[in-house]
Amino acid sequence: MFQDRTAPDGPAARRLLTGLIGAGIGPSLSPALHEREARELGLDCTYTRFDLDELDLPAEAVGDLLARARAEGRAGVNVTHPCKQLVIRHLDELSPDAAAIGAVNTVVFHGDRTVGHNTDWSGFRDGFVAGLPGVRLDEVVLLGAGGAGAAAAHALLSLGVGTLSVLDVDATRAGRLADALSGRFGPARARGGAVADLGRRLAAADGLVHATPVGMAEHPGLPLPAAMLRPELWVAEIVYRPLETALLRAARARGCRTLDGGRMAVHQAAEALRLFSGVDPDPARMLRHLAELVGAETVGAGGGAGRVA
Repeated sequence: MFQDRTAPDGPAARRLLTGLIGAGIGPSLSPALHEREARELGLDCTYTRFDLDELDLPAEAVGDLLARARAEGRAGVNVTHPCKQLVIRHLDELSPDAAAIGAVNTVVFHGDRTVGHNTDWSGFRDGFVAGLPGVRLDEVVLLGAGGAGAAAAHALLSLGVGTLSVLDVDATRAGRLADALSGRFGPARARGGAVADLGRRLAAADGLVHATPVGMAEHPGLPLPAAMLRPELWVAEIVYRPLETALLRAARARGCRTLDGGRMAVHQAAEALRLFSGVDPDPARMLRHLAELVGAETVGAGGGAGRVA
């Protein structure tokens, strides 16, 4: 919630208290990203990490941390791994999209009610529309059926993808996600499969969305053989640290249109900040902030902060 903070030589400033609950979030760029943009909007924002690892708490303590954040007068909090599903039982209400996806990454305190939202899916959607306008969407392959993949899948089908192939090292998980998507968007809109199917599915696809940890600082490398990429294919990345992954470099070298993970990270953060503050952030400015923050890091820094949070 907003509080008044009277400046010594000026009028009272609107103070915004928010934060992030998750594990291993010490290197997260979310505090800097939110606080920088809040300053641009004339807000005095303090964005606090509630790191389960540092607090020596299990993921199941998310409810206690949520209550603590609320008692401290925060407008809300972001939620990341491993709490995006666990937090749901502690909420009074879910937005329609959060309910459909089954995961929450933003909690807003409205009076005596706690409302869960999912800005990962809209972050991917808005970043995709801005970064890859006009691409074909008849057949798309999604590699990775975890939380970020589920959000991207919801966005892709909302954007009108004809058929989405969901592939994962855990074929059962991919199948469950595909079944849930087909239940929401229509029969046969999504189909699951194993990573072994990647070459065949990709050969007939218009685009590839990559949503596994491969490419992050601690998981370097390519998630697929570079020979599978061809100029007609567009490639969208979820990883944003580094902004230029090995996959994006290989795809551009083969003439593919590409989208880095920074756009999803920024647009999901912008929507969360809007929900917290009621003020519209500037995603283009936040993209510049992100590029500066990522560029200032030393090689290999970042740890688990490459996940969207």
